[in-house]
Amino acid sequence: MLLKIAICAFAVYMIAALINQQVQISEKSKELSEMQQQLEEQNIRNEELRRALSDGSEQNSEYLERYAREELGYAKPDERVFVNIAGN
Repeated sequence: MLLKIAICAFAVYMIAALINQQVQISEKSKELSEMQQQLEEQNIRNEELRRALSDGSEQNSEYLERYAREELGYAKPDERVFVNIAGN
């Protein structure tokens, strides 16, 4: 009798573990697909920036300078950047 209870308990534990693993696999698959989507979007942005860099026109250089300043926080040498922390 004790052996049958132990076998049933082990079977229940294994089924619960299997279900838990399937849930984790499903979550990780969803996370992977989201990350692949983000990667694809970033690759598209990178390609647009590469094209802008290779063009070399004045308008593109202004765009790249503005992007570097606003998005990446870059500044020219010996340039001071002031940030308004008052929130006004």
